[in-house]
Amino acid sequence: MATDPHSAKSVTRHANALLWLLILVAALSTLSSTLGLAVLHFVFKPLTVLVAITLVAVRVDTTGARALFDIYLLAALVASLAGDVFLMLPGNYFIPGLASFLVAHLFYIALFRQAVPWFPSRGALLSTLGVGGAMYAWVWGGLADPVLKVAVAAYVSVIALMVAQAIGRAVVVRDAPARAVGLGACIFMLSDSLIAINRFVQPLPLVSLWVLASYYTAQILIVHYARPIAQVAPATLA
Repeated sequence: MATDPHSAKSVTRHANALLWLLILVAALSTLSSTLGLAVLHFVFKPLTVLVAITLVAVRVDTTGARALFDIYLLAALVASLAGDVFLMLPGNYFIPGLASFLVAHLFYIALFRQAVPWFPSRGALLSTLGVGGAMYAWVWGGLADPVLKVAVAAYVSVIALMVAQAIGRAVVVRDAPARAVGLGACIFMLSDSLIAINRFVQPLPLVSLWVLASYYTAQILIVHYARPIAQVAPATLA
């Protein structure tokens, strides 16, 4: 069935408006947290990911691979939303927040696996696992709880695999959107590293600013630039 050009233009227009709204709300969430405006932050933090979810939903195409691609992306964002809510609640909800983001990264891995092989760049896989292992060794001394040690180890492993899959996808696809998604994945890992250092090693100045600015940059890059690609023949790159 032919696509109505007027409908396609309307979707594009709405998606562009939602993208700018997403950037605005992300900035307000970051600013409210940095300035200690707790009530406003409680509004803007979940609202940011809700706008991202709405943006993806507006773009959804109900045919074939695109449908599965959008399902994975929406699932990752819903899990991210749960993680955001857990981590901003009063009390110790770090483990539930960590588990929510771990699930988000599993969906991102499935998303970045679409039409490309598993971890097609060995160099990226070894590099991200190496960075993850180094970060885990750095924060080890601050992980007093054995459950926390296991949870953080699992999370570091999964996010390292997510970044490796995103970078490998960019190496295989070789286009600007895939590279932007790979960059977003790397920035996501940077954001989480800042959280880990601040929580388990030493407090960082203006930590909310750096963590949220990098986190939202990562999510926006992924949401805006992630798109289905044609099937790529299985291969592993050095």
